[in-house]
Amino acid sequence: MRGLQGWATVAVGVALFATAATAEDRFDSLRIDRPIARATPPGAKTGAVYFTVDNGSNSAERLLHASTPIAAGVSLHQMAIENGVMKMRAIPSVEINPGGRLELKPDGYHLMLIDLKQPLRVGETFPLMLTFQRAGTVRTVVTVEEMGASPTRSR
Repeated sequence: MRGLQGWATVAVGVALFATAATAEDRFDSLRIDRPIARATPPGAKTGAVYFTVDNGSNSAERLLHASTPIAAGVSLHQMAIENGVMKMRAIPSVEINPGGRLELKPDGYHLMLIDLKQPLRVGETFPLMLTFQRAGTVRTVVTVEEMGASPTRSR
């Protein structure tokens, strides 16, 4: 009987690890996929977070706010090219259409971490709270990858 309990414990542990290793969080009709940040050099005061959000509902959703304990603030930004010049600007929120996808990536929408409390080091993780208009506040975990990491590249 003891051997059977041991195998059951191992099976549960493997299932939990496999779930954690998917780099995806689901919150009702929202799916947050592959939240990453790029490593920062020592002394850097800003960083960026990238991920995708899929809205599986029949209603529009809106990302309103983000926060993390590793930075004094988090701001939603949009990168765009205007008259041949790349510009970045803070925006108050961004809509996710019903059945749509929001991609936060280096050349588009992204979250700026402001006044980092420590450098972001490859392999570390940190919590990120995202506040949506309908889903409320959800927690996900961001993995720090190398400086040139792409949010769409598989791990």
